[in-house]
Amino acid sequence: MNIFITSLLLSLTSTAACNKTTSRVLTKTDNKELSITADSKDGYFGPYSIIDESYGTQTTVTIDDNNRIMKTNALPNHDTGTFPRKGNPNTIKAQSVTHKIPLHPVWTGEARWVREPGIALNGVKFEPQTAEVIRCESGENYRVEGIQDLINLGLDDNLAHVQPNGAYHYHGVAPALIKEFDTGQDLVHIGFAHDGFPIYHSKSGVFASSFRLIDQVREGTDCTYSNPFSEKEIDLPSVEPGTFDTDWEYVNGLGDLDECNGLELNGQYTYIVTNEFPYVGRCLKGEFKEQRRPGPPPGGRPPRGRRGNRG
Repeated sequence: MNIFITSLLLSLTSTAACNKTTSRVLTKTDNKELSITADSKDGYFGPYSIIDESYGTQTTVTIDDNNRIMKTNALPNHDTGTFPRKGNPNTIKAQSVTHKIPLHPVWTGEARWVREPGIALNGVKFEPQTAEVIRCESGENYRVEGIQDLINLGLDDNLAHVQPNGAYHYHGVAPALIKEFDTGQDLVHIGFAHDGFPIYHSKSGVFASSFRLIDQVREGTDCTYSNPFSEKEIDLPSVEPGTFDTDWEYVNGLGDLDECNGLELNGQYTYIVTNEFPYVGRCLKGEFKEQRRPGPPPGGRPPRGRRGNRG
């Protein structure tokens, strides 16, 4: 990657954030209002609030000496698919969540797996993996990726769907989210990771992932997928490569991004959400305290007994 290009991209994005109006109110066609308030100097790196009556979004971020404190109902500030829908029987519901994100992130260089790597600026979480598993009588388990064609998980056009508790969440690049926070530059600031480092998306896809498909023969006999509503037999040899998380491997230096889908830009570590696997990084390289039950990392024993499509 050309150093000048990467520096320019981040510089332009930072400049655009600094030029945000202090407060803007847009009238929706249904006469409900959208209010976005952000510090004109710091943009979404400073205190801000997003109150959208049309979508019900209520997200407020304050800053103290050590943390970026986000209080949110986790409702997206954009159009979504209709839920419940085929593959996802759940309904989007307001949450009550407070996130404390380090204001001064500390990079450790150690990649630590995390179920929920970060939060979008609108309060919706990124959770790229699923709890859906193919189980084989011969003992093998294969964890299903969110973005695949084998199992219909009811993802909408934003590569998002809903958990049983009503939490809408992103598995990859969400076009409507990008549109909401697009400043006209290639790099779009869309969120923060739980270790405090920012999350961006490159509209041109300038940063290449360092993951590739593994050339392998999957093992396992009498394999099935089941949820509370259905069960189907799975013919492993016919399953498209890339369907399972174990279909992929990280190769250091293959692309621009590291194993957590991050890189250093202008002296600051930054995560990139990409159109290619892993879409959203599944690990963090800064200090963080995970807020949710961690569960097993990829390849570990998956949890049992959850209701509905859980991804």
